[in-house]
Amino acid sequence: MTERCDLLITNVHAATMDPSLPGAYGAIEDAAVAVTGNKIVWIGPRRELPESTADQIIDGEGQWLTPGLIDCHTHLVYGGHRAGEFARRLGGESYEEVARAGGGILSTVRATRAASAADLYRKAEPRLKALMNEGVTTIEIKSGYGLDLDTELKQLRVARRLAQHYPVNILTTCLAAHALPPEYDGRADDYITLVCEEILPAVAKEQLADAVDMFCENIAFSVEQCQRVIDAAHHLDLPVKVHAEQLASTGATRMAAKAGALSVDHIEYITDEDVAAMAESGTAAVLLPGAFYTLKETRMPPIDKLRAAGVPMAISTDLNPGTCPLGSLRLMMNMSCNLFGLTPAEALAGVTRAAARALGVCCSRGVLRAGLRADMVLWPMESPDQLAYEMGALQPAEVFFGGRHVTAG
Repeated sequence: MTERCDLLITNVHAATMDPSLPGAYGAIEDAAVAVTGNKIVWIGPRRELPESTADQIIDGEGQWLTPGLIDCHTHLVYGGHRAGEFARRLGGESYEEVARAGGGILSTVRATRAASAADLYRKAEPRLKALMNEGVTTIEIKSGYGLDLDTELKQLRVARRLAQHYPVNILTTCLAAHALPPEYDGRADDYITLVCEEILPAVAKEQLADAVDMFCENIAFSVEQCQRVIDAAHHLDLPVKVHAEQLASTGATRMAAKAGALSVDHIEYITDEDVAAMAESGTAAVLLPGAFYTLKETRMPPIDKLRAAGVPMAISTDLNPGTCPLGSLRLMMNMSCNLFGLTPAEALAGVTRAAARALGVCCSRGVLRAGLRADMVLWPMESPDQLAYEMGALQPAEVFFGGRHVTAG
């Protein structure tokens, strides 16, 4: 009996990133992939392909096929820019000094509050397109530049609208606990009450967020305050993520792991106890080498310890106007290798399998496997090592979103 599918790709090498297959990439050379609807229905060596017919057959010409890339930590929707702060940091001021002087996140808050939804959408489009043109098929977008009910909702609505107009999966995260707004100066506990009792319930009512995040740091919110946000999120059946241990060791990672957080992000200052807690809870580590690079940090995440403990290591752009205005996930792959010591295979896992884990969507994407979404990228390269090695010239030959060929527009 002949099997029928919508799309059949043959004469291709597949870097499946499936950990159940041998090798760092789970590679299948001279592979074939069959797609029906938006899912992979068969993948394996071409010689084992069942007799098949397809509405569309693509000759992969010996190129490499990978899962669609996943950017699991961005702040892509915002107003204004902070190029002036870039110059100030080059002049010797630290990120913390700039923030305490009224710059940093609060300067973007002012610009985002003043911007219309249409303006935020228009300015977000080229950032989104840049990522999509690199083969990104799933992206997380955080709020956190509103710090009041109306603007937080505005940011999240813009992110949802982007998903309606572009062939990319967008997951949204409410990061209302990002910084203390000026109108709550000296009243951090009161602001956390606003987040927990007004902003999060309103976000949940409109179904505008897939998760809740918070910035647990000395210049932001304490462990105790963030625990209140976690409790409120859990009450609303929303999973949590935590910006943790970027500037100092605070205990935020252990708090996040105990709460079953999807991920902890930045983590330059985590301890051995933090690593053990993450390994036990299954919480992913999100590495943000672009922020490390931009801020000229010297304290690196403990990669060897995370690796030894089996903690999934995701990689993301942290695309934002201040600490990482870099809209290239491929560049982050390269930085994770050169700055943090990841292997090229770990870097690709970090923007596919581990990134899906960090977003709680590993049951549907991040690996080329029968039953998962057919989000795939065809690359004109001779080895998947090239993805973390070669910048600029190496571009996707084809991008498939749910089995459909797409372009960013």
